[in-house]
Amino acid sequence: MKRHTRLIAAAAALAGAALVTTACASPPAAPGASGTSAPKAEAPAEGRVAVAYENGIAVLDPQTLEVVGEVATEAFTRLNPFGDGRHIAVTTSQGFQLLDTAAPELTDLVFGATTPGHVVIHHGRTVLFDDGTGTTTIVDTDAIEPGATELPETETYAADAAHHGVSIVLEDGTLLTTVGDETGRTGAVALHAHDDHWDEAASSDACPGIHGEGTAADEVAVFGCENGALLYKDGGFVKLTAPDEYGRMGNAYVSETSPIVVGDYKSDPDAEGYLLGAVTLIDTAAETLEVVELPDDVRFTYRDVARGPEDLAYILATDGAIHVLDPATGELVDAFDVIDPWEGPAEWQDPHPSIKVAGDIAYVTEPSSNAVHAIDLTTGETVASVELDAAPNELAVALG
Repeated sequence: MKRHTRLIAAAAALAGAALVTTACASPPAAPGASGTSAPKAEAPAEGRVAVAYENGIAVLDPQTLEVVGEVATEAFTRLNPFGDGRHIAVTTSQGFQLLDTAAPELTDLVFGATTPGHVVIHHGRTVLFDDGTGTTTIVDTDAIEPGATELPETETYAADAAHHGVSIVLEDGTLLTTVGDETGRTGAVALHAHDDHWDEAASSDACPGIHGEGTAADEVAVFGCENGALLYKDGGFVKLTAPDEYGRMGNAYVSETSPIVVGDYKSDPDAEGYLLGAVTLIDTAAETLEVVELPDDVRFTYRDVARGPEDLAYILATDGAIHVLDPATGELVDAFDVIDPWEGPAEWQDPHPSIKVAGDIAYVTEPSSNAVHAIDLTTGETVASVELDAAPNELAVALG
């Protein structure tokens, strides 16, 4: 693929970006992907950005956005950080295949899955969920050595039935995983490992359509439901009910230093398209759920929300601007233009703008111009851009 890189700001500004492009970023929530955690502060700049397009993936330098390598893939692939600051889990027909962004190359390491779905990174564990079998695979996040030719040891849990699910392992080893079957998803269960089996510690069936996951301050986990949200805290589940009969939160955008979860929100089950105009604010400490309606020009999809500096939420809206939401107040406190206005996708997997944040830098795709941009969230300035020869679709950041 031919490509062109153009530096937007002066060298001094770019040098500043190098200092702040430093945090380990967790994957964004989406169909087949889990909730996202805000970057923790500063991390080294040697990690890279991966962008999927039809039949390929481009690996970009995180500071200049120069294309440092490309690999051929299947027509459509999903991208999720593996969590080690080097590898990306690429969902293919074979399972979760590892992309080494440092090489860069698509390795032969594949965690087998019939229908690879969510990837969750938390407290040194990377957890992979196979929707086709209901199998959870748990692996130490730092277990993949550079140049490895064999997969590391893993631990697995098989659900009673296959479903589109998600799992997370907490610091104390508790496995939280969704419950469902071919007819639907109902809730979650907390499990403890004992030799060759898992013991149930707690469960809840009060979360119809359970989807997405995130972990807030004090390691409170949250799942989205079609009628609110489900928390796991202090060893048990807590249901938070939406104000509408149908009030779906499907994706959680979290920071591990904030008790407030920002979630997307949909109150009309028959609404067409994928654009949303409201968010939920879930206070995991106070155990409250509030719905905030956004202005008419602030519409977004599951790809367009991320947590960033000062635990704020950053919404890439259809007007082309990043709108800054203060989760503590529910107020929009700032906005800056970054791309041209855009329309929602016909199908969820179609290329449309997305945002991922690492440190103070937001990476933004603009499929209409085949572009990827790096935005300094502390100033609103675009510090680098690259123009590809194909429309960028999936986006993942491997910084560690």
